[in-house]
Amino acid sequence: MQILVVEDDQALAEGLCTALRRQNYAVNSVSSGRDALHVIRAETPDIAILDLGLPDMDGIDVLKQARSQHPALQILVLTARSHIEQKIIGLDSGADDYLAKPFEIPELLARLRVLERRLGTAKATQIIVGEVKLDTSNNSVVLGDNELELSRREFMLLRSLMENVGRVQTRNTLETRLYSWGEEVASNALEVHIHNLRKKLGSDFIKTVRGVGYRVNQQ
Repeated sequence: MQILVVEDDQALAEGLCTALRRQNYAVNSVSSGRDALHVIRAETPDIAILDLGLPDMDGIDVLKQARSQHPALQILVLTARSHIEQKIIGLDSGADDYLAKPFEIPELLARLRVLERRLGTAKATQIIVGEVKLDTSNNSVVLGDNELELSRREFMLLRSLMENVGRVQTRNTLETRLYSWGEEVASNALEVHIHNLRKKLGSDFIKTVRGVGYRVNQQ
């Protein structure tokens, strides 16, 4: 899952990015409204965490433009503007959720999980496909009665596939959800992760759709 953090407070932005990466998200960060709109146009994330108090333009204007450009983008507004009237303006301008500062990271993560469920076919934190159970609340995967040990990116990849069970995920989509800006990606990295997952889950769990990408089917 690719998240864009739009926050001009460098310390807060770095803290958010660190906390989100620990939860197996691919995270990028910008500090201005114009940069945010450029990224959303060029490389649309799955979710944007948007601070309204930006240095170059009002966050509500960023919100409206982002929403008009990409109606499906999930946007969580993060701001010190906590009065009910301001919340209503934010929600009416296109925000999917609104979290006032100061906030606790566990609440932010819970709200992100809700937004994620809107993007995929999964409707709960526990996703079950056949004998495989993936829990997004504690980053665990169980096959039958055995908990599996997965690397961070193996978990991210499996999560993306299982959250979209029955849907083909292209190679580009999966790579975008696995890596943040500046991370070096080997040409065969995705195939290596798929190979490792198949060894742990069984060779038939992840299907290859030739020339397109990969899919997990409901069982």
